[in-house]
This record gives sequence, C-alpha cells and structure tokens, in this order.
Amino acid sequence: MAISTLYGLSFTLVSLFLVLGTSFPRANARAFFVFGDSLVDNGNNNYLVTSARADAPPYGIDYPTHRPTGRFSNGLNMPDLISQRMGAEPTLPYLSPQLRGQRLLVGANFASAGIGILNDTGVQFVNIIRMPLQFEYFRQYQQRVSALIGVSQTKKLVNNALVLMTLGGNDFVNNYFLIPYSARSRQYSLPNYVRFIIAEYKKILTQLYNLGARRVLITGTGPLGCVPAELAQHSRNGECAPELQRAAELYNPQLYQMIDDLNSKIGSHVFINVNSKKMHSDFINDPAAFGFVSSKIACCGQGPYNGLGLCTQFSNLCSNRELYAFWDPFHPSEKANRIIVEQMMTGSTEYMNPMNLSTILALDSQT
Repeated sequence: MAISTLYGLSFTLVSLFLVLGTSFPRANARAFFVFGDSLVDNGNNNYLVTSARADAPPYGIDYPTHRPTGRFSNGLNMPDLISQRMGAEPTLPYLSPQLRGQRLLVGANFASAGIGILNDTGVQFVNIIRMPLQFEYFRQYQQRVSALIGVSQTKKLVNNALVLMTLGGNDFVNNYFLIPYSARSRQYSLPNYVRFIIAEYKKILTQLYNLGARRVLITGTGPLGCVPAELAQHSRNGECAPELQRAAELYNPQLYQMIDDLNSKIGSHVFINVNSKKMHSDFINDPAAFGFVSSKIACCGQGPYNGLGLCTQFSNLCSNRELYAFWDPFHPSEKANRIIVEQMMTGSTEYMNPMNLSTILALDSQT
C-alpha cells in the first residue's frame, strides 16, 4: 500500500474518532470506582423509577453541556473533580448504556442517591441501588472486564484502582431523624444507633476489600445540622440543628477508629479517612474566606434558607453559583466541591489520614 494511501487512511481514522468522540484510556491510566449516595451519584438514578433524581433543570446549569446529568450539583461533583486531578475522564454511571468496551477500563460509578449504610434507609425513594446491589453490579463489572482483558488483568486493574466511598449521612437525615419517633429512633438511642451503623459499615468495607479494593477513600459525614434543609426545619437564628450535629460528632470519630482497626487487621493503609466534617466546617464557619456570600442559604430552593422541598425550575435560583457553598438544600455547589477535593489532594492529616490524595497517587505510581 502506498505511503500516501496509508497517510490518508490514518487521517480518516483519526478524524472519525474525533467526530464520534471516541476516547480510550491511557495505557497507564488508573481505574476509579465510586460507591455511595447522592453526593457522588453521577446519574445512575436517571435509569430508575424513583423520586431521588436530579434529571431536570436547573440541575446541571453549570455542567459543560449546561444540561442536567443526574448529578446533584449545579455542575461537576466530587468524583468528576477527582478524575480531573488524576488526569482521567470521568467515570460513567454503571447503568449507562455508554459504559461498554474500552470505557469499562476507566472504572465505573455505582452510587445511587438516597441510599445509606442500612437497607431501610431511603425507603421513601422506593427504587434505589442499595449497597448489596452496588456490590452485585461491581461483580458484574468485573465479569464484563474479564471478558475484555482476562481474569488476571482484571484483578490487577481492580487492585490498583482508586475507590471513593460516601455513606452515612442518609442514615441520619433519611432514617433516624426523618420523622419524629421514627422506627430506628424508637429502637435505638442515638449513641447505640451510631454504634449499630458503624458495625454495619464495617461489614460493607470488609466486603469491598474482599471484592478487590485496595485503596479506598472513606468520607465521614459533614456537619449534618448545618445544611440548609436542616436550618429550614430547626433553626431560628441560623444556628445548626443540635441533634444532627451531635450525631455527626458521635459518628465520625467512631468511623475513623473502625477504619484504623480494619487497616491494622489488614496490615496496610487500604482505607483512608476523609474528614468531611472538617472540610465542610471550614467554609461553613468562615464562608467569606472562601469567596462565599453564604454558607446557610442554598442557591436553589424555597422557604427559609432555600432549604425546603426540591430544587426545581420553579425554585428560587441564585444568579452566581460561585457565591454559595450549597447548591440545593443538601448538596454542595461545584465550587464547594472543588474546595473539598483540593483539601483531599493536598490537606494535612487533619483532613486526610494517614495521607492525602497527592501522596497516595505519587506513592502508588511507584509500585
């Protein structure tokens, strides 16, 4: 074949890839897996019959396409921003029909808005992907990748992957404190409930380890009583809801202790503590230091603090999302997520224990 013909064929193929938007992971790219709730859901719930969805405007107003994607954000969320810092394309929702072929090697997002550590958390949302099903999908994922690159290479891909797990908040706001005298609050005092869900979370993390995860970022809860939704229901003068704050203060230290115990048993720093409460508290306590005009009022919502109901096209909507720490009654704005991810990347052990994400990526690149 003539050189000119080869050149023409190569040019045509490159052009075709550009037009179709086809992309392939780099040979040395690291897979990224995401499990958890609405803080990290990239759109799985779009494919479910559930009320826990973010598939209508103004969600996604600042996303590159300016359209809702299923992310509970005005734009990018934590997994997107972590992928950017890893130099990788964002993971697709596991239920997305686009997650096939070479795209599987990038990883997958299994998260589902509304879920918790407990299977009875989020029952009001009906059809969501609780943790047993997220793990079943992870098994299916590994089978699909094995068919693509073989069993041994799939095991290596999973073992070398970065994993993000975000659970716990819904077990308080959408379970224990959902209604007065909820079933779980009648069954357990708050300290006993915290001990119960920590014990259940330990089972989840052990299962994740058994499924091959070897480097897992575990986020604690933020200051639960300070989100606009809780301020709208419980606050008169902008003070955080004390019972929810107490829940976070009980939960986070026990979570970190449980993670330390697991790591000691394994003999390796598999699980990394992400101090979400400290990260959120920084800009909640001093919003001006981060360029926010408010850390109490949601950008999108209605009622006191824009904290009631859902964010819809009929809600109040701020004109500049960069000025608000919260996008909707429960979820950080993209700018707040960027601050959180930066703290994950470069923060001290007060934020990331025993090491931050930059250290993890540098350390793991040498193995």
